[in-house]
Amino acid sequence: MYPILYRLPFGVPIYSYGTALCLSVLVGQAIALRAAARRGLDAALLQRCCFWALAGAFIGARLLYAVTNPAQFTDLLVVFRWWDGGVVAYGGFLGGFAGTVAFCIRHDVPLGEWIDCAAPSLALGLALTRIGCFLAGCDFGTPWTGPWAVQFPAGSPAFVQQVAQGLLPASGVRSLPVHPTQLYESLAGVLLLALALVVRRRRAFAGEAFAVTVIGYAILRALIEVFRADLDRGAIGLVSTSQLIAAGTCCSAAAYLWIFRQRQPT
Repeated sequence: MYPILYRLPFGVPIYSYGTALCLSVLVGQAIALRAAARRGLDAALLQRCCFWALAGAFIGARLLYAVTNPAQFTDLLVVFRWWDGGVVAYGGFLGGFAGTVAFCIRHDVPLGEWIDCAAPSLALGLALTRIGCFLAGCDFGTPWTGPWAVQFPAGSPAFVQQVAQGLLPASGVRSLPVHPTQLYESLAGVLLLALALVVRRRRAFAGEAFAVTVIGYAILRALIEVFRADLDRGAIGLVSTSQLIAAGTCCSAAAYLWIFRQRQPT
């Protein structure tokens, strides 16, 4: 666990998760814009769209965390202090998608074409940012003693939660072995990257690669959630918030595929 990669002069920290997130944004944007230019879209205009998507992603990620963890927010202003930590990946996806749709409608950009260009970038971003999560120790898994189980040091989110649950003494030096769920999601991102590239190359209509990627992530995320243990992600009954959102996005993307495939020539 390396939550801080490096300290600049005067002790300014460079955080692992923030570094991975910035890298995923920069690389993902470059890949998406290059694909858009090859398809004849206005890359300069879509660079502005990336800003809208990024702004929407930050807002959505923070708001969903606030909704699932209301006890942590004593007043409304705390919600906007995103640098204190506390974001939800699915909230970022929904917010980013909402920002993209708004921009495309406002500037008459073909939404299906653009989101197909961005689908591989989303998968790559997942793979990179979850490595940052692993280094930071957040989004950890349930206790497990399997061959690739990992342990986090004292003070890590996993250790603190296990102590609070009475699973460990406060004097311990590391957490119980747990599933490396962050790496599971990173691997899911690699698989979805390959899937998005294949479908985009063979697609029958605009938006197909994005929809298939959304369905693939929803299924994989719902399965990985079974092995997650962090309580901050929220739950509704027996299912986590992310599993509920995964069900909704999966059904929506599946409906999109069904409708547009019906319109294709036999």
